[in-house]
Amino acid sequence: MQTQVLTSGNTATIKLAGRFDFNAHRSFRDAYEPQLGNADVKEFQIDFGQVDYVDSSALGMLLMLREKAQTSAKTVALVNCKGTVKQVLDIANFGKLFQMR
Repeated sequence: MQTQVLTSGNTATIKLAGRFDFNAHRSFRDAYEPQLGNADVKEFQIDFGQVDYVDSSALGMLLMLREKAQTSAKTVALVNCKGTVKQVLDIANFGKLFQMR
């Protein structure tokens, strides 16, 4: 999986591409951790526009990010979810835990 971090105003957007699975753990963590300490960032947007696969470990990574973000008074939104990725997130009821746009 490839990650790209873009910050604009008070939002850090993490663009993901490829398979979001256990092998992506390190690159995903490396993408968000520096932004947790950034006082200017109030929201994370995880952009799934180019993700074609998510598994249960990816769901766990999102939950971990949510927990860490909440302790830093930040929010997490999942954006551009489509196809089977959106189905997996819907089945896991992530719409109740995250803003989905």
